[in-house]
Amino acid sequence: MRNVFRPSPWKRGLVLAALALLLGLILLLHRQIPNRIGNLGSLVETFLPWFGLLIPVLLIGALWRRSASAVAALLLPVVVWLNLFGGLLVDKSRPGGDLTVAQQNVNANNPDPAGTARDLAAAGADVLALVELSPQAVGTYEEELGKAYPYHTVQGTVGLWSKLPLSDSQPVDIQMDAGPLAATKPADITMAYNRALRATVVTDQGPLVVYVAHLGSVRVNPRAGFWTAHRDRNARALGEAVAAERNERVVLLGDLNGTMDDRVFGSITSRLRSAQVEAGDGFGFTWPATFPVVRIDQILVRGVKPESSWVLPATGGDHLPVAASISW
Repeated sequence: MRNVFRPSPWKRGLVLAALALLLGLILLLHRQIPNRIGNLGSLVETFLPWFGLLIPVLLIGALWRRSASAVAALLLPVVVWLNLFGGLLVDKSRPGGDLTVAQQNVNANNPDPAGTARDLAAAGADVLALVELSPQAVGTYEEELGKAYPYHTVQGTVGLWSKLPLSDSQPVDIQMDAGPLAATKPADITMAYNRALRATVVTDQGPLVVYVAHLGSVRVNPRAGFWTAHRDRNARALGEAVAAERNERVVLLGDLNGTMDDRVFGSITSRLRSAQVEAGDGFGFTWPATFPVVRIDQILVRGVKPESSWVLPATGGDHLPVAASISW
């Protein structure tokens, strides 16, 4: 008699089926999640790849419950997740390349800037961008990197070192200051905490414009939720600078304090492509260096072809360095 009242496989696990459909809808419609309350949409998009971990959890539950409905419902999140991130599971790197670029947030409180500089120089990149340079450590980086990189420019807290000549180096206004008093601050004061630059690398194939940027930090707290005000303002200003750039060949290197799935970077990602997405192997997570869970350090390009993209070993910074090989 017990078998008479046992629900069929399609009626068992309806809660699991509902959760699977909800997960699929979150992945599919993440752009529609509003940011009005605690920047929830941006928070979800920051960790969007990790939502895939819920799929095997729900699958185990569905198999344990012998629920055909839950298994069928899981097809939605599986298909959507693979559409979003499946390409990152394949190694798309190719040999060769005309130029190698690299970038790291070296940490203003780095206990060993000299060691970090030596590690980065040993990686052999042709162009190296450093962000979060402290005034006390700039001289150390200049000294340690000088032999490998005869050309360099430092604008505030960001710098660019190159084996090839540099020209037209200048700070980029990403609106670190906002409000009516911002324009009244003297140039030497604003330069001290400038966090973006533009320079031209002179190559045999023609000029390559390189932007280096360190956007504002983000915070998670009970009152503000996912607080991104400074970063979002910086991202919009950087997007405007890239949109106004007339040179066809552009590389953006920097700690953008966000993943490229975050909607706030739309003005940048609509004009520049991720080297990791096009030519990397895996997700390329960079932060925190001890156990990376997100990629907030980016190499974005336009007018050049990424051949490979990878994450370098840890140095004294709290972010992992990133590198990419590009060709014309």
